[in-house]
Amino acid sequence: MREINLDNLDDIARGAGILGTGGGGDPYIGKLLAREAIRKYGPVRLVAFDEVPADATVVPVSGMGAPTVLLERVPAGGEEVAALRALEKHIGRAATHIAPIEVGGVNSMLPIACAAEAGLPLVDGDAMGRAFPEAQMVLPGLIGVANTPMALADDKGNSIIVDAVSNHAAERIARAVCVELGCQISSADTVMRGDQLADGLVPATLTLAERLGAAVREARAAHTDPVRAARAMLSGTHLLTGKVVDVSRRTQGGFARGGARIEGIGEDAGRVLELGFQNEHLLATRDGETVATTPDLICVLDTDTGDPVTTEGLRYGLRVSVLATPCDPRWTTPGGLALAGPRYFGYDVDYLPFRQD
Repeated sequence: MREINLDNLDDIARGAGILGTGGGGDPYIGKLLAREAIRKYGPVRLVAFDEVPADATVVPVSGMGAPTVLLERVPAGGEEVAALRALEKHIGRAATHIAPIEVGGVNSMLPIACAAEAGLPLVDGDAMGRAFPEAQMVLPGLIGVANTPMALADDKGNSIIVDAVSNHAAERIARAVCVELGCQISSADTVMRGDQLADGLVPATLTLAERLGAAVREARAAHTDPVRAARAMLSGTHLLTGKVVDVSRRTQGGFARGGARIEGIGEDAGRVLELGFQNEHLLATRDGETVATTPDLICVLDTDTGDPVTTEGLRYGLRVSVLATPCDPRWTTPGGLALAGPRYFGYDVDYLPFRQD
């Protein structure tokens, strides 16, 4: 049995930011909310799948919206608990456990804050093993778990229940609500039983985030390469180290969409890497050749510090290192690729199986 407290929160936030593949929202904002909740309500008990009773009611919680909006419209705190209470009222039973819907950025931190305030244990796992932009892009959907009923709540006290005919329909309805409420809301959805966790979630991802964040921190303290430490922890491959020379970014339909161009430096001088993103990095092309695609993870790190660089944080002149690392193998099945492969996002390429250096 472990807990999330003020001593390990920074490492979890840093590691989850890297695993978030550029999305999931600014981990710093989420860390502040989680830190305040832990200070007020105490540490959060972190439980493995086998510690959760078979008949438990596990509720994933998250934020929904465009990460660029989050920079200007910071959550008030408590929206996730409001969504949780609205969902509990609708389904007629109380949650026994909280879970992250994704291990990425702010959406790895908000479940910690929610679990602290609600006084509930937090499951050490998530429904993606990374971050994805749309609500139906979760592994529980591959085993028939519906993401509705879904409770949405904003910082003004509004709450809405979505009960849709399919997970895709739920995404369209919830996204319309999200846009109407300012592109930044909270959600409680995809209710699972304890006996569904092993098949529906990726295990131990919060523990991985903590270990990853600690590896980067320790490398910096030892004056060694933090990017190399992250790459080793993730069994990843190096795509390019360079300088951001162009960023195209717009908020559209409740998402941050765009791309970035990175010119290589050092050993990568003369090479060019282009990234395409929708909240998260989805496609990497180097010198005109596709080198990594969703659902594998494309992670952008600050070259000097190893800190994650979100899609909204990309800016001209930033020195970054881009890594790719393999996704959970369930995403590379036909059902997984239909949900989150490159063609779903409009890229005219097939999924490129991960190749390690």
